Amino acid sequence: MFLKIYSKLVNDFHKLTLFLLFILIIFSLYFSKNFNLDASSDALLLEGDKDLKYLREVNNRYGSKDFLFLTYSPVTNFTDEDTIISIQLLKSKIEKLSWVDSVITIIDVPLLKSSDEPLMERLKNYKTLSYPNLDKNRGFQEILNSPIYKNYVISEDGKTSGIIIYLKKDERLSEYVKLKEKYFFDNEEKKQSSLEKKKYKDFLKEYEDYKNLYNKRNHQNINEVRDIISKYSDNAKIHLGGIPMIADDMMSYIKSDIVVFGIGVFIFIVFTLWFIFRNIKWVIIPLLGCSTSVIIMIGLLGLMGVKVTVISSNFIALMLILNMAMNIHVTVRFLQLKKEYQNLTRQEAVLETSKKMMLPILYTVLTTICAFLSLIFSGIKPIIDFGWMMTLGLIISLLVTFLLLPCLLNLLSNESEINIRDTEKSSITSVLGSIAKKSNFLLFGATLLIIVASVVGISKLEVENSFINYFDKETEIYKGMKKIDDELGGTTPLNIIIKFPKKKIDENDDEFSEWEEDSESSEDKAKYWFTRDKMDKILKVHDYLDSLPEIGKVLSFGSILRVAEDLNKKELQSLEIAVLYSKIPQEIKREIILPYISVEEDEARVSVRIKDSLKDLRRNDLIKKIETELHTDLGLDKKEYKLAGVLILFNNLLQSLFKSQILTLGIVMIGIFAMFFILFRNVVLSLIGVVPNFIAAFFILGIIGLMGIPLDMMTITIAAITIGIAVDNSIHYIYRFREEFNKINDYHKTLDRCHSTVGIAILNTSITIVFGFSILVLSNFIPTIYFGVFTGIAMLLAMISVLTLLPKLLLIYKPFDKEAKKLI
Repeated sequence: MFLKIYSKLVNDFHKLTLFLLFILIIFSLYFSKNFNLDASSDALLLEGDKDLKYLREVNNRYGSKDFLFLTYSPVTNFTDEDTIISIQLLKSKIEKLSWVDSVITIIDVPLLKSSDEPLMERLKNYKTLSYPNLDKNRGFQEILNSPIYKNYVISEDGKTSGIIIYLKKDERLSEYVKLKEKYFFDNEEKKQSSLEKKKYKDFLKEYEDYKNLYNKRNHQNINEVRDIISKYSDNAKIHLGGIPMIADDMMSYIKSDIVVFGIGVFIFIVFTLWFIFRNIKWVIIPLLGCSTSVIIMIGLLGLMGVKVTVISSNFIALMLILNMAMNIHVTVRFLQLKKEYQNLTRQEAVLETSKKMMLPILYTVLTTICAFLSLIFSGIKPIIDFGWMMTLGLIISLLVTFLLLPCLLNLLSNESEINIRDTEKSSITSVLGSIAKKSNFLLFGATLLIIVASVVGISKLEVENSFINYFDKETEIYKGMKKIDDELGGTTPLNIIIKFPKKKIDENDDEFSEWEEDSESSEDKAKYWFTRDKMDKILKVHDYLDSLPEIGKVLSFGSILRVAEDLNKKELQSLEIAVLYSKIPQEIKREIILPYISVEEDEARVSVRIKDSLKDLRRNDLIKKIETELHTDLGLDKKEYKLAGVLILFNNLLQSLFKSQILTLGIVMIGIFAMFFILFRNVVLSLIGVVPNFIAAFFILGIIGLMGIPLDMMTITIAAITIGIAVDNSIHYIYRFREEFNKINDYHKTLDRCHSTVGIAILNTSITIVFGFSILVLSNFIPTIYFGVFTGIAMLLAMISVLTLLPKLLLIYKPFDKEAKKLI
């Protein structure tokens, strides 16, 4: 029944089928206008990370603004009048931008040692480096040696300054983020009703629409800043940094990657098809199939509102590569049938080709889908999205291959056209076939060596990776982050929250007896909050963190306290600190005190930045060391402190990579073995089919380990995807071997026959896939480059394995004997 309907679609009514597909393409092109990209920080998050929830609480409590960061290295020095004027003009220009809240530069730093007035007077009437009659050298030396500003707004060598551009808060986006988080955690705690699910779906669409608008505005903002910077680059070397800038540049990289990968793979496929067929018609037909699949996929993503991230930016290239492999197998089989059975009509050849190729290609697609579906268990949102996206893309490619391609063959092929290069003998497949038949020692010796190397390499795999090293050294992201990391106190933030025991005021305390207690307002509580014991605890934690080589800049209330004590020439006591807190100008308090203490919550925050580009940095070890030594060495109770920050979130992601690697590999191995068993109903044959590909996948992981390349969001997908794609060749080879063996009934002759037919198709598709993946080296995102290079190498190894080790195992175990046939 199915074959009759299918025959009518691709043979009798092939023009109608083509027309309907054409209508579908028009609809897809229309919805492609909604095709969007996403370069948000979600790419660094685990789905539902509890540490993210706590970090947002900390940011709300102590204040957190989005900011851009400029590194400013003048031609002269910072005490030069021209440099100061240049910074003033640059600041003035940036401040005039409507989306900028404030700009902090080296010329805004309060100078408290520039006069001999009493401390309170100096705080109220502080001067800055831009003050007309100020001793600039004395003021600059104060900034250079300040516990607050050294390695923050000025580098240790005094040659580079940081300019912080605080952005106006987008209240609407903040509310959306809070609501999204609330929905997620509510869903974790209790099952949502259908009405709640609908509300959440409507909310997500609204949220994504606003985020698209926000991204467009952010792009305009970054361009405005860059335009201003370019006008001041003659007198200074300026680099732009900050999360909004990274997000915008990532968006540009994604766009570039999609275009470059798509065009690059497309051009390469044209050359490959021409090399295989040497006929423009047989170049056009497979290309039309690939293009149709990609257009429908893009339209569907636009309709569904699914966004492409830097992880999934290669989906077009992957779809083209995988679709082309299907099309080559179908086209080659059609032309081989036309040559072998010249009495077949075109329509009979089309139907026979579909009948012979549908089952093996269906299973190859299912095994590849199994590989991509295994990614949804990674727990990493962009990888999960990538898995679903490629699953959908493969289903579309399968349907288009068996609907569009047969219709095009009916429409465009000639009855007499049979000559193709694929029917000629290949010296490469002949050599590989000869190795499979004769070179036992070479083949098994090499296999054993590969297994040993894989085990050694996998044992050396690690997940330690720095975000800065995800980018090419010539990119603005890398240059800016490297400068900040090396000269301005590090890039990756970490907060240590010190929790003080809540104590009631002692009314008999002489130190506070002059104050009357009338309420528990923040100001009233502050009168007795600043005890020396709390200050010493903050200073102890501050100094401990400052002693760690992995940590750059450390800021806390202890920094401010040390400045005050240096100015006062003595250690301040509780009453003096409380008085200082109450008298300090609100502007200074808001900028350098309130971000580090919370009187209401009885907490203090110590903010540090990690030197992300340190070669030997071990984030997980560092976090564990801090958590342990705060208790063992500093004597803090474990309930008295908690760590939060981007470092924690990034480390959570990295630590999940090992688990994800094991989980995805385990799932894909079990799933693919199960599919082989369903297809061939033979355990031995199933093992023969999967083992060569497993060896190739494990070997590429071994190579990554031996080269000391850490696992990242892309490299953890290589092994699973390699197995999923590479077993396609095993299925085609075994399926064809069984078919030919039933005719020839001789293993060696069947091997020769398969190597000269399906072996050449495997060789051609594998070379196409290998060089197709090599296009990914054109990316600015280093993990994508690694993904392209290592997946390409893995596919090459898998192809060699399928054409040597797999047939050798078939010759040894002879699974198609009469006894084995009964089981099939």
